[in-house]
Amino acid sequence: MTLQGWILILAFIGILLALTKPVGAWLFALYEGRRTPLHTVLGPVERGFYKLAGIDPNAEQSWRRYAVHMLIFNATLMLFTYGVLRLQGVLPGNPQGLAGVGDHLSFNTAISFTANTNWQSYGGESTMSNLSQMLGLTIHNFLSAATGIALAFALFRGFARRQVGSIGNFWADVTRITLYLLLPLCVVLTLFYIASGVPQTLAGVVDVTTLEGAKQSLLLGPVASQEAIKMLGTNGGGFFNANSAHPFENPTALTNLVQMLSIFLIGFGLTWTFGKAVGNTRQGWAILSAMVILFVAGVTVTYWQEAAGNPVLHHLGVAGGNMEGKEVRFGIAASALFSVITTAASCGAVNAMHDSFTALGGMIPLFNMQLGEVVIGGVGAGIYGFLLFAILAVFVAGLMVGRTPEYVGKKIEAREVKLAVLAIAILPLIILGFTALSSVLQQGLAGPLNKGPHGFSEILYAFTSAVGNNGSAFAGLTANTPYYNAMLGVAMWLGRFFIIVPMLAIAGSLAAKRHTPESAGSFPTTGGLWVGLLVGIVLILGGLTFLPSLALGPIADHLAMIRGQLF
Repeated sequence: MTLQGWILILAFIGILLALTKPVGAWLFALYEGRRTPLHTVLGPVERGFYKLAGIDPNAEQSWRRYAVHMLIFNATLMLFTYGVLRLQGVLPGNPQGLAGVGDHLSFNTAISFTANTNWQSYGGESTMSNLSQMLGLTIHNFLSAATGIALAFALFRGFARRQVGSIGNFWADVTRITLYLLLPLCVVLTLFYIASGVPQTLAGVVDVTTLEGAKQSLLLGPVASQEAIKMLGTNGGGFFNANSAHPFENPTALTNLVQMLSIFLIGFGLTWTFGKAVGNTRQGWAILSAMVILFVAGVTVTYWQEAAGNPVLHHLGVAGGNMEGKEVRFGIAASALFSVITTAASCGAVNAMHDSFTALGGMIPLFNMQLGEVVIGGVGAGIYGFLLFAILAVFVAGLMVGRTPEYVGKKIEAREVKLAVLAIAILPLIILGFTALSSVLQQGLAGPLNKGPHGFSEILYAFTSAVGNNGSAFAGLTANTPYYNAMLGVAMWLGRFFIIVPMLAIAGSLAAKRHTPESAGSFPTTGGLWVGLLVGIVLILGGLTFLPSLALGPIADHLAMIRGQLF
């Protein structure tokens, strides 16, 4: 580890802390539906959308109606993208003349981008046309991100409102977030990326002559616009197969820093928005403190292990850190930091290959996802996932002091605790179940490139990434098969929406309750004790996935040997 590396890490955190309140204040204005400076230009566009769709933005919805509209919206978008991908060969915007995408890959990709996972079982530049990238995929980068933030707003209203039966209007939330937050920021980021050398063109290929005099064809496309929302919306799907390790997606150290900041920007801001919504910004800072503690711990372990290098190579006389799978222009510190950021959020973009990390260095990205990606988390998904842990933490605290638990003025009773447990338990059940199945079936065993424990890790990482809606991979797994495309597609859908519906039910239940003022017997939820309890609960419940997965590897290996297979 070097001083320069730690300066990068501390500067990254410092910049985000400075931006937390300004971003949170802008998000709070959208949460309340208040006018912003952009309304002068975009207000008529917003009203036009409502008129065209026949929507009354002031019509409040119950949690059930909010959930149904959200599910119909996402299912419709998924079917639309599936159709675009299947018909790619006959649609315009295809300068390379690429054929239509196969049925099982289209199924997987359509679910992946709808669920804000952006898992890619394909090489982007060799599979998707410009139209598919822009219309089929990038549209989800905006709308799945807007959906996540809207869902966070819904839960905030559940805590903030008193004795009402509504939690907002899904259509109004998604429209305002897209128009007044995501779109303006992405315009600025796109112009920055273009100025930094990222391509933005409808051309497919440019022919160049190398310094050695050889002829080479370089693939191009509308990369900068996709790169902006890919990071800001914590989507992660790359235009190129190498993702943010590709120089056309991430050409300089400055673009690398901006990409890392973009991933966490909205997640940091939403913590302040939550505190403001419940009338006590200290509540938001307490949540952010717990998140940052978990994040710094993960970065420390990953950077330490990657800087220490591979002991096998050291024994052979090769000194230095582990540079396998990393870009020389970024180095170990920026690569380790990026890996923890992208898996602490539901992003999945990579600037280095996680499959090439050391054992403990690769464990942290895996563990981050198994926590539910609540360490800062994605756009919306991180904060509402963390608040589910907060509900369980305050329930445990209530048991210790012997009274009904309260959190930000709302009593947490049996219904909320049961729903929170249901939402959190979905993650380990699906990850472990699908991993176990794939570790013994022939179709599952055909996927890993490596044998033994690392091959098992490739399977485990894939389903952890899918259920956690992350999208990064231990790239040794051959996932573009009917089996893995189907199983991972189902896992992504369950991991996204089987958590959202119980969360919305909690929001509806809390909104209907009256406010309970704090008393001398209330457990304080803004101090160091509360932050420590939150960190402990997240780590303990995260272990529900991590610890059993350690035992699954040897069991799967033994079963494979019994069946005469070499795993």
